Amino acid sequence: MNAPPSAQPVEPSPAATVLLVRDDPDRAGLQVFLQRRVTGMAFAGGMTVFPGGGVSGDDIPDPARWRGPQPGWFGERLAQPVDLAAALVTAAVRETFEECGVLLASRPGAEPGALDAATALRAELVGRRATLPGLLAEQDLELRADLLLPWARWITPPANPRRYDTAFLVARVPDGQIADDATTEAVEARWWTPAEALAGFDAGDLELMAPTRRTLQELGRHDTAAAVLDAAARRDIDPITPEVRREGRVATITLPGVPDWRHEETRA
Repeated sequence: MNAPPSAQPVEPSPAATVLLVRDDPDRAGLQVFLQRRVTGMAFAGGMTVFPGGGVSGDDIPDPARWRGPQPGWFGERLAQPVDLAAALVTAAVRETFEECGVLLASRPGAEPGALDAATALRAELVGRRATLPGLLAEQDLELRADLLLPWARWITPPANPRRYDTAFLVARVPDGQIADDATTEAVEARWWTPAEALAGFDAGDLELMAPTRRTLQELGRHDTAAAVLDAAARRDIDPITPEVRREGRVATITLPGVPDWRHEETRA
């Protein structure tokens, strides 16, 4: 008897993740903003992650309120269609504002800074009573695509029941803005050096997914936020689909073309 045909892989949903970086205000060194997600969430529950999330149907930018490289440039860097690239950048800005209060937008001709109505606008966005393009128009703000640079593109392996095609973009936190922990999706959110986060993982104090760990290792090669942005501008971005081998509850994850790298996760 022939074996039944294998199920078709789930189509990955588009998503955006933001590597929010800064220079440590107390000493020289690079820091990145991370959130420990609430245990029991449908995706990455209990994991420590960068801010981000899925693309919404409302993430359609107004070209008149877009400052910086055009969507086609992001599309070329990420090997994505122009419309999807525009949505990915918009989702990145929206998720960063929703999850940590940092808004990569500004008045025309001005630089980003503290916004008096930020708390109320954020609540409207989180409560789905407003869209980011709508808020930008209402507040006379421009989406600052020039503050974001593509870093990587990760695609969940085909065997996973929940899959994402995620654009990783990097941005320096604007002067006058503070990343916070005022989100219901995380139990902890703060600035870490890449080395601190990786040491926490090695000690068993933090749970990191393979893309997060690999990205922290890459960020850890740089000493300052400026160095990270310079590296991002020069990176070649090829989509990464990890390979997974499962033995019982342990999943061993490897990366094509990186023979010495492996990551283990214990599944429930």
